[in-house]
Amino acid sequence: MDIASVAGILSGFILIILSIVTSGDIGGFINIPSILVVVGGTIAGTLVAYPLPKFLEIMKIAQKAFQYKNKNMSVVIDEVNDLANKARKEGLLSLEEASENINDDFLKKGIMLVVDGTDPELVKTLLETEVDFIAERHGIGQEVFEAMGAYAPAFGMIGTLIGLVNMLASLDDPSTIGPSMAVALITTFYGSVLANLIFLPLAKKLKFKSGEEILEKQIILEGLLSIQAGENPRIIDEKLKAFLSPSKRQAVASADMAAKVGEA
Repeated sequence: MDIASVAGILSGFILIILSIVTSGDIGGFINIPSILVVVGGTIAGTLVAYPLPKFLEIMKIAQKAFQYKNKNMSVVIDEVNDLANKARKEGLLSLEEASENINDDFLKKGIMLVVDGTDPELVKTLLETEVDFIAERHGIGQEVFEAMGAYAPAFGMIGTLIGLVNMLASLDDPSTIGPSMAVALITTFYGSVLANLIFLPLAKKLKFKSGEEILEKQIILEGLLSIQAGENPRIIDEKLKAFLSPSKRQAVASADMAAKVGEA
């Protein structure tokens, strides 16, 4: 589980509740009609914008933001380097046996294309197409939450306008103006909280996780094309490390040095 996502949402709600409790009455911030307007309106707007099957996948998409998968790119690079060394020593056909122990479907598919003698340009096209469609699928999930992040404050404002209309309709009773104004503003509060603490942050987290997965696929793609071209494993290693940030490259170099010392 991604502790950062859970901790961020929980701490956000806790801080908001504490600020309310220490400065007023939390009961004044609970209003069922306002919740119905904001939550119901956000759901309704999302249903209009996206097909029903995609909307029903919201919970499944949201789970990805709370799942923790350590995308250790150095491990991916090491795996590709092992394949490069095996191919250099035993030939490309030896990779077919090695693919049986690989769990990554994308890497396994690429290996089989290389082993089958597929034209390098076709291998590149097929794998790049798959990467593009992965990015597109991820992008739709991000768009859904970004849309909900835009709709929630808008419906909060609609709820506020409804409350103001009701308030103006009862101006003959000054004692109702204060409570009516408070209720009117609560919908804006609900919309802002939902948008800025849940919907938009989840969209950002999904975008970040998607970027990590796409980077992993690009490393694999470049490695497979280099193996098929018969490049030296050392050159392949340096080429793949170029995908990493300088700090991560330094970490990989330190790990490699430690491994060599251990072998010695």
